[in-house]
Amino acid sequence: MKDTTDDKKTAKLSFGDRELELPIFSPTVGPDVIDIRKLYAQGDVFTYDPGFTSTAATDSSITFIDGDKGELLHRGYPIDQLAEKSHFLEVCYLLLYGELPSATQLEDFEHLVTHHTMLHEQMVYFYRGFRRDAHPMAIMVGVVGAMSAFYHDSTDINDPHQREVASIRLIAKMPTIAAWAYKFSIGQPFVYPRNDLDYASNFLRMCFAVPAEEYEVNPILSRAMDRIFTLHADHEQNASTSTVRLASSSGANPFACIAAGIACLWGPAHGGANQACLEMLREIGTPDRIPEFIARAKDKDDPFRLMGFGHRVYKNFDPRARVMKQSADEVLDLLGVENNPTLQVAKVLEQAAIDDPYFAERKLYPNVDFYSGIILDAMGFPTSMFTPIFALARTVGWISQWKEMIEDPAMKIGRPRQLYTGAPLRDYVDVEKR
Repeated sequence: MKDTTDDKKTAKLSFGDRELELPIFSPTVGPDVIDIRKLYAQGDVFTYDPGFTSTAATDSSITFIDGDKGELLHRGYPIDQLAEKSHFLEVCYLLLYGELPSATQLEDFEHLVTHHTMLHEQMVYFYRGFRRDAHPMAIMVGVVGAMSAFYHDSTDINDPHQREVASIRLIAKMPTIAAWAYKFSIGQPFVYPRNDLDYASNFLRMCFAVPAEEYEVNPILSRAMDRIFTLHADHEQNASTSTVRLASSSGANPFACIAAGIACLWGPAHGGANQACLEMLREIGTPDRIPEFIARAKDKDDPFRLMGFGHRVYKNFDPRARVMKQSADEVLDLLGVENNPTLQVAKVLEQAAIDDPYFAERKLYPNVDFYSGIILDAMGFPTSMFTPIFALARTVGWISQWKEMIEDPAMKIGRPRQLYTGAPLRDYVDVEKR
């Protein structure tokens, strides 16, 4: 961590008969950080912070979030500008290399990713080892972890070239891995990628095309899919990203680290929010029942909560939601909601919550998961595919964070401490005396 100020700021900590002086670092943007690395050595104490909500485990130049302002920046660029003016592979380049690419750099990068989308043919047999009803996320965890067996020429984390090759392979092949997990789970034949299609269109075709007929990707759906990827590309030191960093701190190969991130993302408290939102909309059933569920959401004694509203980090509004709402409106206009009661409920609930002072006062606005779930459902994806699509999009963020950590000369293996609450030292008692 580098101090960005000329004068050294410090914090004084007093406890018992001890007084410690701790350095304070100032980031580019955001609150100052107290450096407690020598706290145990100098004070013989630890800090206690379950969930790490007040602890910076690393310094990073990739993503910044200000939850109070509703701000999300990738390398300094606001997410709404990137989602509206850019596209996913350009954002991938930005996250990986730190700057927006020139036209030539972008063309070369797109060509590189597009021409590495195919999987090793022997991996087809690996898929067939899963049960036919396996969850797509279970398949993705296994297949991505197994990539180290198929692509062992890019597992040396100390070789910059191999790190680069592994990064491109993961970004390029993840749509194929996710699409094939979906195809396998529904019993349809695998559809191979095509080099004449863009990243999002290729994914949609691999998910929904069948050999019996031609499949044309609608540009509105492709653009909506690209925005979903862009808006989920990275989100600072969240649970799955922290998992990737912790795994990589041990020196594990990149494929194992990303598989660990996928496993963490699978948790319903992390990557399953948009699925939970769709399940809630289906529980509501019809628009006429919305007042009943809004009343339940306001009742402190009722465990029911409106899923897809508010956010743990964003205390004002989710900056990604504004762009996602635009895509949701475009997709619903294209596909219609007349024959889809779930989407009818979503449209009415969105407006009802926005108009209700109770939710406005608490800043419980629709978040990115609310709109992304609506879009994916309208496109025809089952809820079991929502989190795999999230994992596909987040791969570039994981890889960028992994590369940043590996290239940091100050990297150390992660080793959190604990507040021990077990039995004190005691002697063993022979079994016949117990």
